[in-house]
Amino acid sequence: MKIMRSLLAASAAMVLTASLSACVSDEAAEAGPAGGDSDTITIGIKFDQPGLGLREGSDYTGFDVEVAKYVAKELGYEGDKVVFKESVSAQRETLIESGQVKLIFATYSITDARKEKVSFGGPYFIAGQDLLVSADNSDITGPESLNGKKLCSVAGSTPAEKIKKEYAQQVDLQEYDSYSKCVQELSAGSVDAVTTDNVILAGFAAQQQYAGKLKLVGAPFSEERYGVGLKKGDTELCGKVNDAITKMIDSGEWQKAIDNTVGPSGFEVDTATNPPKPDTCS
Repeated sequence: MKIMRSLLAASAAMVLTASLSACVSDEAAEAGPAGGDSDTITIGIKFDQPGLGLREGSDYTGFDVEVAKYVAKELGYEGDKVVFKESVSAQRETLIESGQVKLIFATYSITDARKEKVSFGGPYFIAGQDLLVSADNSDITGPESLNGKKLCSVAGSTPAEKIKKEYAQQVDLQEYDSYSKCVQELSAGSVDAVTTDNVILAGFAAQQQYAGKLKLVGAPFSEERYGVGLKKGDTELCGKVNDAITKMIDSGEWQKAIDNTVGPSGFEVDTATNPPKPDTCS
C-alpha cells in the first residue's frame, strides 16, 4: 500500500512538473521577439494611399510599409510574422489603446493632442502641405495663387480650409470623400489643383496612369512630422523603434525606400528637414 501511494505521489509530481514546464514554454512563445506579445506583430497602415500605404490583393506597398517592415525586422519579425491592419485616420488611437495593433505607420502626424492618448516613435519623415497640378500648369505657384481656381480636397479636411483662411479667400473649394477622387478630377481637368501633404500627393502622381501628367508645385507651406504610433508610456518599445529608424537612415535604406516608392513622381525630399532625427522617448 505504501509502495502504491509512493508511486501515485511520484506520478502526480511528474504531471505537475510537466504542466509547469508547458506553461513556461507557452509563455515564452507568447512573449516572442523584442517588441511583440506573440510570434507575430500587427502593424497599422493605410490601405488606400499610393506610394505610402497601399493594399493590392495580398500585396502591401509604399514608403510607410517599407519603414514598417524595416522596423519590424529590427524587432525580430519579418515575412509572414508581420501582419498589416488597415488604420483609417479616425481609428488610429483606438486601435493602439485597445491593443489591436502594436505600431502604426500611417502618415500619423505627431501632435500634442494625440500625445494625450498615445506615444510616438520617430518622426521618420517630415512632410509639408503642397499642391498637385497638371504637368503643363504654370499659373499656380503656391497657395496664394489659387484665387478664382478650383481646389480639391477631402470633405472637412484642414488643408483646404487652411488655404481658404490664410492664403486665398476667393478659391473655389471642391470636396470629395477621397484624395483618389480629387486626383481623378485633376487629371480630367475638372479642378485646377489638389492639396494635402506633399508626400501623399507625390504617391498619387507616381501611379502609372498619371505618369507625366501631374506635378507637385514644390512649395510646401506647413510641417507635418510623421511618427510611429504606439501604446502610451511604452518607452522601451519607443526606444527600439527609434534605434531602428536611425539605423535605416544611416544605412541608406531610408533614402532607397523614398526613391522606390514616391520617387517616380519626381518628388525630392526637403533636405532641410529630412531625414529627421527621432525625438527623445517619453
